[in-house]
Amino acid sequence: MIRRLVVLSLALLLTACASNQVTQDFDAGRDFAGYRSWSWQEPALQYRPEDPRIKSDLTEQRVRQAVAAQLDQRGLRPVAGGAPADLKVRVYLIVEDRQQQVTIPYGGAWGGAWGPYWGGPMYNETRSVDYKVGTLQIDLLDGRDGKLVWRASAEHAIDDYPATPQARTTAIQKTVAQLLSHYPPR
Repeated sequence: MIRRLVVLSLALLLTACASNQVTQDFDAGRDFAGYRSWSWQEPALQYRPEDPRIKSDLTEQRVRQAVAAQLDQRGLRPVAGGAPADLKVRVYLIVEDRQQQVTIPYGGAWGGAWGPYWGGPMYNETRSVDYKVGTLQIDLLDGRDGKLVWRASAEHAIDDYPATPQARTTAIQKTVAQLLSHYPPR
């Protein structure tokens, strides 16, 4: 019984963390209607930490394609041949360890309206749950002065790595679409 409660609590914790938490910030003094073109600020995708288990040319290709498609849908066009761009795009993929305390109450008294209460004392057991959180962050910098003008990030508890390349592509496309759905700022 106790084991089921622990497993249920952990499942609820991870389910609560399963959706992306999107945050956004931008420079309210900028005229976003004036931005019409973009290019990558190299390195286009930066990994934190620089871990070979995370860093992948395939992941970078998926992120680049997803960002380019979403910017195109918003009327921003990539510049050709090294021409100056209105916006520079930089993306971060950050993976960090987190820990959360989970408290499970059990014990206590049972009984009914017709009989005495019985049972042991009520007490709580607290356990630490370690998990990883992945953050995808997109920064847009002004092409003229290099200052950050718009940023969005999405956090997601990493409970399972997508099993197939198509599933990984779909997960990245979905996250990038969520992030850039907030551009231009309203």
